[in-house]
Amino acid sequence: MGTSRMTAFERREQLIRVGRKLFAERDMETLSVEEIAAAAKVSKPIIYEHFGGKEGLYAVVVDRELKTMSDALEDFFAHPPLSERHTMELGVLTFLTYVEEHNEGFHVLLRDSPTTNPNGSLNTLLTTVSVHVEKMLDESFKRAKLPTKGAPYYANMIVGLTVFSAELWADNPRISKEELASYIVNMAWYGMRGIDAKPQLYFEGKEAKARQEREAREEEKQLKREQRREQKEAKARAKRGDDGADDADADGNGDDGGSDGDDVTIDPDVEQALDDLE
Repeated sequence: MGTSRMTAFERREQLIRVGRKLFAERDMETLSVEEIAAAAKVSKPIIYEHFGGKEGLYAVVVDRELKTMSDALEDFFAHPPLSERHTMELGVLTFLTYVEEHNEGFHVLLRDSPTTNPNGSLNTLLTTVSVHVEKMLDESFKRAKLPTKGAPYYANMIVGLTVFSAELWADNPRISKEELASYIVNMAWYGMRGIDAKPQLYFEGKEAKARQEREAREEEKQLKREQRREQKEAKARAKRGDDGADDADADGNGDDGGSDGDDVTIDPDVEQALDDLE
């Protein structure tokens, strides 16, 4: 079908380029050998000769993209910056650079249903990446004297945040790579900086419910204390008014300064202890 003469290597590379473009747009199962051959302007036997069929071409495309991404990330993990913030920024930018420069390949990996090689898939590669991130977080947590049991989960969160953000960006890159990286790092970095040693839910779950009940009881006690204080102040004001009337009736003679027995002063610490017993 084609008029130009290519070496076997050149033809193979051409078919890989065509296959990568088509597999980025369509699932391998729905794409026919005839469509691949038509796009490459070759006959079907050429595809069978080089790859044994569309499955073989697909496997080569996926393997090549996985290696390209893996090489970039492995180089980053082998030489990370000393600064934790710099490490996060460079790691995110390394991944986004792959997506930017290999957009079709990234879409192929996102579509990948590893029927030909279950061990060679994007999920497998991202699991490996998460293990690397976990090791970094584990060391960071130890330096900050934080529990390390959450490190694998936080690592997967950071990787997932990056990948899903990149997926949205790859389909519609309305902002620059650096701006997207700044968004991802902004959320991940400040989330990690403010991490609690013992994180907890505030509104859902058993612990949250128990805490809400304790807070409600404390608020009720505080309300009762305020009500008693207001009652005491009201009685004191009323008594001062009565004393003033008694002084006027006594024609200025006054009283002996003694107590009538009703105005008893309670030590504040004792009052607090009585409140806590309620």
